[in-house]
Amino acid sequence: MSGDDRQNEEDRQAELAREHKERQAKRAAEQSAKARRNTFIGAAVAVVVVAGGIFAATTLVGNDGAGTASAQSTPSASASASASASAAPTELPTTTPPKKATDVSCTYKRDDSVPHKYVGLPGKKPNMKLSTMTVSTNHGDIVIEVDPNATPCSVNSMAFLAKKGFYKGNKCHRLALPETSGLFLLQCGDPQAKADGKNPTDGQGNAGYVFRDEAVGAIPYTRGVVFLTQPLDAAGQNSSQFAISLSDENAQLEPQYSVLGMVKSGLEIIEKVAKDGVIVNPDDITGDGGSTAPKNPIIIKKVTLK
Repeated sequence: MSGDDRQNEEDRQAELAREHKERQAKRAAEQSAKARRNTFIGAAVAVVVVAGGIFAATTLVGNDGAGTASAQSTPSASASASASASAAPTELPTTTPPKKATDVSCTYKRDDSVPHKYVGLPGKKPNMKLSTMTVSTNHGDIVIEVDPNATPCSVNSMAFLAKKGFYKGNKCHRLALPETSGLFLLQCGDPQAKADGKNPTDGQGNAGYVFRDEAVGAIPYTRGVVFLTQPLDAAGQNSSQFAISLSDENAQLEPQYSVLGMVKSGLEIIEKVAKDGVIVNPDDITGDGGSTAPKNPIIIKKVTLK
């Protein structure tokens, strides 16, 4: 092999090595971004949800399934001074006149980019007569009032997953406490969560599909409000995870999450468990405290909507 050939070969190998290194760096960056993208409600959120009700929703899904501009805007995790505990709602968000199933078309998009449990896609037409969602746990029932007139596709998704037994055996992976997270809420719905303080991907899992936002900004996230969770600074990435607010102090959170309903009974169950503390996961893949499981496990036996 001539000197020029050897030099060309060395140059080619160097170029291949450089490209390989660049690909590795790109994959690492993508994995890090994906992990953060799918870790719901991180510690960057200083305050968050709870409420005693809900007022008229203005961010709804139309006939074509498209949300309003406010639902599509990039959300921020910073607190908003416009929302306060004094503005706590008194009823579920709704619209007038009532919607019909024929007026709504829900769109669900496959997403297998994170740990998931896929049981199919919900139908496009929601059941507008549903009014109650019961989360039966090993500690008792948490009864939630829902309003498909305000959030038809969110309620439709929950009803579909409930019928498929999706939530059976699910361990609520995150109990955020004011002293550890600056929040007070319970988060559930990651089908792959271990809630043992060891699994690095707790809080990233979903149902293998996502859908757009509804009723974002309809009410402050005060004590008792239940909302769907999605990655920080994301929109239209709702799936199976949901959170239950436990403090009016969370009302200052800037709107980002779709309102699902309002707890009518069972908050005391979570509050009692909260007294036992949480398991801090030192290997949380994003390092944002998104998987502080309750020391006294909360395990979902089933979810029913009627």
